[in-house]
Amino acid sequence: MLESIAELRATGNLAAINALVPYAQVVGFELQRDDQGLLTVLRFREHNIGNFVVRTIHGGVVGALLEHAAVMLLMVETDVAVVPRIVNVSIDYLRPCRTTDTFARGQIIRQGRTVANVRVTAWQEDPGRLVAAAHAHFLLT
Repeated sequence: MLESIAELRATGNLAAINALVPYAQVVGFELQRDDQGLLTVLRFREHNIGNFVVRTIHGGVVGALLEHAAVMLLMVETDVAVVPRIVNVSIDYLRPCRTTDTFARGQIIRQGRTVANVRVTAWQEDPGRLVAAAHAHFLLT
C-alpha cells in the first residue's frame, strides 16, 4: 500500500489517495487543490445530520473532517514513510455546522522525524467564520 501512496502522490491523484480511506466516500470527503494548497471538502449528506430539529451536522463527522484533512495533508505534502497515526487531537467546535458543504484546510506547524504537529480549520460559506478548528499530533514512524 505504501508504494501505491508514493506513486499516487507522485502523480498528484488526489481522488485515489482519498479513496484509500474506507469511510471517505461514505461520509462525503473530497480532496481538491487550489492556490492556497490542499483543501478537504465534506459534501453535505443527509445521513451526516446529528440534530434533525435544527438540522446540523453531527460533531463526530466534523471531527472526522478535521482529522481527515490533517492526515491527507501529511500524506500529500510530505514524504512520510507510513500512514500517519494520531497521537492526540484537540477540537474546538465554534459554530453549528449547517446542512451545506464544509471546507477544511490544514497547516503543518512543525514536522520532525517522528512527530508532526498540524492545525486545521473548517468553515462553510465564509472562511472568516470558522465552524471548527483542531490541533493534532501525528506519529510518523
